[in-house]
Amino acid sequence: AVGIFLGFRNNASYDKFWEGRKLWGALVNTTRSLTRQTCHMIDSQQDSEEVQRFRTIFVKRIIAFVHALRCHLRNQDPSGEIKRFLPAEDFDQVIAVKHRPLAILQQLSRDLAIARKRQWLGGFNYPFMEQQLNEFSNILGACERIKNTPIPFSYSVLIHRIVAAYCLFLPFGLVETTGVLTPVVVLMISYAFFELDAIGDEIENPFGTHPNDLPL
Repeated sequence: AVGIFLGFRNNASYDKFWEGRKLWGALVNTTRSLTRQTCHMIDSQQDSEEVQRFRTIFVKRIIAFVHALRCHLRNQDPSGEIKRFLPAEDFDQVIAVKHRPLAILQQLSRDLAIARKRQWLGGFNYPFMEQQLNEFSNILGACERIKNTPIPFSYSVLIHRIVAAYCLFLPFGLVETTGVLTPVVVLMISYAFFELDAIGDEIENPFGTHPNDLPL
């Protein structure tokens, strides 16, 4: 019964870990796709230098979004990470709000609207790039759901107490069978249960900074 409880909790923790890994992989793919589209779909024959400057700012803003999202998920200040990728005015606007990734996402959407208004981005290509921004928004929301929905605290506490009580009374149930080997057997079984319990705690939040968390 203890094994079943531990297995259920570890499965729930690993589901969060694996979903976080898939979401971060989707973020990597989306940034690559949006960057490629920026380089080839935003174009103009009249003022190529201005368009190239616009592309550079847009791609750097994508990089800033990823850094801001990483820091947002880890409750870290992204100022030092994103300052070199944003124009000074835009950086001040982002730092002034609480939700920095969403603020950068709004700026990306504004840039696309500007490119479309200046006819640097064709009407047929605009929906494709806007869809990538929608994917950013979906990934952001899903990552926040994983971060803000921990396994119920009462369930975790119950598992900790059950494992501790089971291992405490285990010698009394084994001593007649294992005799002098009881300490060794109890040590092995207790180690297995306590380590399984610890694994659930370790991978419950995949966006942390511990060695076993996702390499963001």
